[in-house]
Amino acid sequence: MGDSSSEDDLPDEWVMYGSRPDWADITPIEQDDGENPVVVIAYSEKFKDIYNYFRAIVAKGEKSQRALELTQDALILNPANYTVWQYRRDILKDLNLNLYDELDYVAEVIENNGKNYQVWHHRRVIVEWLQDPSRELQLTETILHVDSKNYHAWQHRQWVISTFNLFDNELNFVDRLLAEDVRNNSAWNQRFFVLKHTGLDRQVISRELLYAINRIRLATINESSWNFLRGLLQVSEDGALDQFPEVVTFCEELYSSGSRSLHLMAFLIDLYAEKSLRPEEPARDDYAHKVQVLCNLMINECDTIRCRYWKYVLDNFQTTFCTTSSATDGNHVGKDATPDSDNVFVDT
Repeated sequence: MGDSSSEDDLPDEWVMYGSRPDWADITPIEQDDGENPVVVIAYSEKFKDIYNYFRAIVAKGEKSQRALELTQDALILNPANYTVWQYRRDILKDLNLNLYDELDYVAEVIENNGKNYQVWHHRRVIVEWLQDPSRELQLTETILHVDSKNYHAWQHRQWVISTFNLFDNELNFVDRLLAEDVRNNSAWNQRFFVLKHTGLDRQVISRELLYAINRIRLATINESSWNFLRGLLQVSEDGALDQFPEVVTFCEELYSSGSRSLHLMAFLIDLYAEKSLRPEEPARDDYAHKVQVLCNLMINECDTIRCRYWKYVLDNFQTTFCTTSSATDGNHVGKDATPDSDNVFVDT
């Protein structure tokens, strides 16, 4: 589904407005590019004909059925023209036309212009006027079936479910999408959106952590599911890793099994850094060593393209760790330690 506009989409029997008897009372207004335009756009004769008459009816302030049909022709040639959409809304309101017919029309436009902001905005306005969202979830589902990452469809869907409180079945919808493609980052984002709006208590977080862990097992290098996991821990109370030790166990077992997913290792670096910077943590030196080993693995083997970033992470961690250590017992992790063992979970 791609955005398109073409004269071929005009009806086969289409006739130039300048040749239509019922438009003889209108004097078309040509586009004014000034006396010395820098660039003159070579509009087709049909395009100039339609928009010359559109400018004329806007200048006249005419709101009629023929004016509505004219806007439809204008939108075929340029569906992103906000002025035409706005004038069409003015006509709809002034004539008190059937807005459900307009929803049908807009759905057809969206099928060919699914990434056009103006048409989605127009639909939102019509739905607001009607205060009826009954068609919107099905429409967005249809669009997302063709393009699962269509930003405008997701944005419209989020607006609809939050405005009209249609959250009840949304997690089921997202689950179907993730079952089809666990790497669908838009679906992961939608899942988090729903959870934030419906409540994230301890029971929900525990359930969703297990959900994320099971999906990560299917694709350990999928960044979206790792980001979802991080997000859940960030919105929970302080000490989330202590509250949900199953996350730590899962990550360590995954690493020990041989996985070197960059997202897993980055997660572990953050996890161990957090634990090592706690003054009351008795194993803080061990955790600090694990941070260093993992950072060096990133620098030298696993993520060499971003080695400078990981050097920055390591240097920043060592500075912070040494500062907190000197404030307590004077211990610190040596800067020159190397990952002499790939198993960072043994006693050091």
